[in-house]
Amino acid sequence: MERTDVILSCTYPSEYPSVLPEITLRCAYLSRAQQTQLHTDLNAYLMEHCLGEVCVLSAVEWVKDNLQLFINKSLAAAPTPKKESSSPRPQETFSRLWIYSHHIYNKTKRKNILEWSKELGLSGFSMPGKPGIVCVEGLHSACEEFWSRVKVLTWKKIMIRHREDFPLDGQCGDNRTVESIDSRRKFTGFEEAMFDPHGNRGNHMDLGQLYQFLNEKGCCEIFQMYFGIEGR
Repeated sequence: MERTDVILSCTYPSEYPSVLPEITLRCAYLSRAQQTQLHTDLNAYLMEHCLGEVCVLSAVEWVKDNLQLFINKSLAAAPTPKKESSSPRPQETFSRLWIYSHHIYNKTKRKNILEWSKELGLSGFSMPGKPGIVCVEGLHSACEEFWSRVKVLTWKKIMIRHREDFPLDGQCGDNRTVESIDSRRKFTGFEEAMFDPHGNRGNHMDLGQLYQFLNEKGCCEIFQMYFGIEGR
């Protein structure tokens, strides 16, 4: 069988092996969605069979045993070329996702959030600590791709607290669409935002400063959605 290269990265939390390690898989033969599914199935296997035990070798063996099945599915699902249709291209949508996490401490997760948002052309911000907040905005498809990657990582709790969707002027690929996207953005680029970290572990942010930040961006109503109180 032809050799298949797979990159498997592993980050060990301090509680390992009581909790699973953070495992990331990369394979050029698989689409992003299939890599996500492979990661999900691997985590399910480790959760059922290896929780509480040293499990990295088990993870490697599972990938060896199952990778070819995913590659075969990928080849079978490859779309056949279609003739271009004269029908109009679909209208694009601009989305903004407000994501809530119980906490964001892990440096690998924080790095992934920054890199993936840049890769997908998304603007917004992430606030590490407890709680953790992430806002991404851009093309609907890019936001959904970002969420599909983030949600399969190991979290105590993560959810989309609120979402905003706006139809864009023009059609997919139009210059007017690009202009319309930029006009909808409330953030310039993507940044990790820190608001006077405090607490024993430096993991709590000044919520008053967060409110002022959101207010400057025209998003002050989001504060109440996250915390159930009006900001000042």
